[in-house]
Amino acid sequence: MADNARAKRLADLIREVVAQKLQRGIKDPRLGSHVTITDTRVTGDLREATVFYTVYGDDEERAAAAAGLESAKGVLRSAVGAAAGVKFTPTLAFVADALPDTAKTIEDLLDKARASDAKVREVSAGANFAGDADPYRKPGEEDEAAETDGDAAE
Repeated sequence: MADNARAKRLADLIREVVAQKLQRGIKDPRLGSHVTITDTRVTGDLREATVFYTVYGDDEERAAAAAGLESAKGVLRSAVGAAAGVKFTPTLAFVADALPDTAKTIEDLLDKARASDAKVREVSAGANFAGDADPYRKPGEEDEAAETDGDAAE
């Protein structure tokens, strides 16, 4: 079992090698410059690596990029093995990163919250306080309240 630092270093190396190979070494038109490697994770035994990627484009381009990555998996694994110099080159699994979709969902929720805040601000623009404008007691009022309570107790 390898330590976590070694797995992290190998994951970083895999991410760099795969990104460089996609940019310069693979001539597949499905893997144009719109594929970005976002993260890489390696199991503790250094046998399997999961490579997360994003594709800028529509669903058709995402499907084409996924097919292109699957077809280039052997070439990419060979490049990782040559660069890593480890006894066993990890198998590569490519997973589409859900980060852009999650970010879009969060942005939509924030826009909805901003619209709701603006609506509340419009409604409360001419509103008055339910009680006094200053709800806090003043030092002189405490003495009067204590005297009133003392008279009621007798």
